[in-house]
Amino acid sequence: MPTLDFKGKQHVYAHHLSVPYRPLVPHPDKSVGVASGDASVADDNLIIHGDNLNALKALLPRYTGSVKCIYIDPPYNTGNEGWVYNDNVNSPLMQAWLNENSPVDREDLQRHDKWLCMMWPRIHLLRELLSDSGVIFVSVDDNEHHHLRMLMDAVFGEENFFASLARRAMHTVRNSSKDFNLNTDYVLAYAKDKAWHGEDKGRYIRHISDKSANYPHDDNDGRGRYKLDPIHARNYYEPYTFTFSNGIEWSPPTGRYPSYSQDRLRQMEAEDRLDFSGNEPRAKRYLSEVQEGQPPDAFLSPDIVGFNADGTRELREVFGQGGIFPQPKPTKLIKFLMEIIRSPDAIVLDSFAGSGTTAHAVLALNSDDGGNRKFILVECEDYAETITAERVRRVISGVPASRDEALCNGLGGSFTYCTLGPPMEIEGMLTGEALPAFPSLAAYLLHTASGIAAGERALEAQDNDGLFYSDDTTSYYLLYQPDLEYLRSHAAVLNEERAKRISTACRAAGREAIVFAAGKYIGQRELTDWGITFVQLPYQMHKKE
Repeated sequence: MPTLDFKGKQHVYAHHLSVPYRPLVPHPDKSVGVASGDASVADDNLIIHGDNLNALKALLPRYTGSVKCIYIDPPYNTGNEGWVYNDNVNSPLMQAWLNENSPVDREDLQRHDKWLCMMWPRIHLLRELLSDSGVIFVSVDDNEHHHLRMLMDAVFGEENFFASLARRAMHTVRNSSKDFNLNTDYVLAYAKDKAWHGEDKGRYIRHISDKSANYPHDDNDGRGRYKLDPIHARNYYEPYTFTFSNGIEWSPPTGRYPSYSQDRLRQMEAEDRLDFSGNEPRAKRYLSEVQEGQPPDAFLSPDIVGFNADGTRELREVFGQGGIFPQPKPTKLIKFLMEIIRSPDAIVLDSFAGSGTTAHAVLALNSDDGGNRKFILVECEDYAETITAERVRRVISGVPASRDEALCNGLGGSFTYCTLGPPMEIEGMLTGEALPAFPSLAAYLLHTASGIAAGERALEAQDNDGLFYSDDTTSYYLLYQPDLEYLRSHAAVLNEERAKRISTACRAAGREAIVFAAGKYIGQRELTDWGITFVQLPYQMHKKE
């Protein structure tokens, strides 16, 4: 299979693995619905201000394999954005090459390589966060469409490609164009595991449409809507006369071939799938059986997903003025993408959040259909608080000038605004300069040691011995407080008395134990006999393969 190669690939190939973990730091004063005493990142929508590579790494301990829908709208690399490559890749040659032309502009002949270097580690981390049933959508235009397709094939696998959705972004014509009017962009759609979506009808990618007008009877009504011989039947049989058990004889109308065999009619009658209330028998079809919807078109009609001008109008409506943000996507586009995956409880991630359209769309769709979707936004620019988060605040509380009644009254909801804390590195922990909170360190240790994501739970110590998580085989303990004096005291050390308590509790539950602590007063041989594995803090660990 053809492979994607680009300058710098050897330096960024595994860069996502070396990105240091930085805990999320909540800011209640910038959040909505979060009290100062409840500054937690658990079980809430999130808006994160910080570099998205670091933010994605920070999300791994809690959200690995949990995100159902990812939508990103990265820089299109037109040469006009002036974006800066700021990843800290540990290679002097890479840094020298990148520094030659930064920010990236139209005259940079290697801007495509730099764009791929920027995207490669982010796509890898996004894939880790995506659930096995998840779908990722990436907006792009002709500048990087072909490169992105190869990049996504390399990370997600060519077999998991769904479609390249074409969208007319602008309804106007640029008379200044020398050739074609470039008013189209694309959305590449990939699955984490495409085979999952084809296992049954409930998992198909479908655009749900209201068919109640064609099927007005509920599932208990019993009256069907289709005659036994629809004009467009797919399977035809020789004409016949069939006698039902109630004595009614029936033959297909002259000039048509029947769509059911006689054996199939007997089966339908035995299953009470026939309705005899009309002039001729009908097959019973119920609304619930036809609500799978229809396959969405790869060309996204503006009637369904809108133009960029609609996104601009929506943003102007929220802020009361124009020029807030260039070319924002319309909420109709994001709502459509969320609708076709049919998951009302989805976690939706956007790591190039921009003006906050994705959060707006999530809240609006929840208001429309009663869903419980949650959003995670990441924005690195300074407007993360003044535009991205501010838009979501106004959408939640209400926009009085809006012509949409729901938006005027407020869509409701909450979010926790976060920044990224200092990297969780050995030197910082040894000096006490970077001591993370217990839940952050516990989630990080759990993920790096076992690959388990804590999810939306805040991992706190459940007893005096530091138990913070248990599964079927292992209990995890952490002797820790974010206090250097505590970490240097006897309380932070695993002694014989505590080890025996842990061993007794774990063996009673049929589990082994892993204990993270700053030190121990007992040898590993004894601990092994007691079913305990000791891991000393603050040493870095590597995830088990």
